[in-house]
Amino acid sequence: MRVRVLYFGALKDIFLKEHDTLELPPSSTVGTLLDHYRRAAPGHGDFWDILAVAVNTEYANLSHRLADGDEVAMLPPVSGGSDGLNTQDEDDTQPDSTPRSSHVALLREPVDASSLTAAIKRGEDGAVVTFDGIVRNNTRGRRTLYLVYESYEAMALAQMRKLSAEAIKRFGVQSVSLVHRLGRLEVGETSVFIAVASAHRPQAFEACRWLIDTLKKTVPIWKKEHFEDGAVWADGEPFPEEVIAVNESTGRVR
Repeated sequence: MRVRVLYFGALKDIFLKEHDTLELPPSSTVGTLLDHYRRAAPGHGDFWDILAVAVNTEYANLSHRLADGDEVAMLPPVSGGSDGLNTQDEDDTQPDSTPRSSHVALLREPVDASSLTAAIKRGEDGAVVTFDGIVRNNTRGRRTLYLVYESYEAMALAQMRKLSAEAIKRFGVQSVSLVHRLGRLEVGETSVFIAVASAHRPQAFEACRWLIDTLKKTVPIWKKEHFEDGAVWADGEPFPEEVIAVNESTGRVR
């Protein structure tokens, strides 16, 4: 059985490539694949315990059975997020699952926060709450020159759509705009922008905070920080327990 494996973030530095083709025995699972990598790169210790794995853009647990031709993404903890990459979901295409006038996108050009905010306002809205995440000029005392964001794009967009739909269901808000930049960002540029429109302000505040906190834990976007004295992949926030894929020998099996 042959699967295509994608590497992101620090994994690209470990294996010095972005993807690979792996031959596995029939009936192999995600756990089998992780065991292979533990043997292939034993010097990285607990790193394998904090990975998540996606199969064909969906998070998968250890017991998930792999099939010939599957695309398997190895996902370190995320930090959060081409022409024609912008993707949006309007309520006329998915009326039962997405907020009214919801907008989800990955961008390689600067974020137009004013236009995004104006686009979701309606007469029945009493509040619009926004979050504008910007590139700062230092991290823990080291001067930041610029950042580079990369993403597992198909999966990131799917996860962002799910978050937008969940926000309206959970908090009762009316509209969500959720965008993330990719590529090189300079100090002061917006990396992630969220706008939430609601009839009342408490729900808008709660939904906006939940969206950014959840995005930073579950949406596959990674950040490489470039400093005066080198570059490192930013430490991501731990994955939620329900999506992490850990080795069976740790006993933390779902």
